[in-house]
Amino acid sequence: MTLGFIDDYINKKLDENEEILIFTFYELRVKSNLSEYDVNRFLELAKIRLENLYYKTYFTGAEFIYKNVTRIVNDNELMVAIKI
Repeated sequence: MTLGFIDDYINKKLDENEEILIFTFYELRVKSNLSEYDVNRFLELAKIRLENLYYKTYFTGAEFIYKNVTRIVNDNELMVAIKI
């Protein structure tokens, strides 16, 4: 996994929906074939990049408000980022 992979992945997510980005276990571990170490590193670096782009990040089990509805990051979701 490279920084280019992280940038490309985030940019793909931004193209799909700029308001809320959802990174799932399936996308990262299965489809992208990342190891557990790489997934953790991806989440660390993606969090920094997204916070620099003015996103608030939440991880599995965290509670957040999106469009005036309180939600919880599901077990199969590793990270959710919301534009602030």
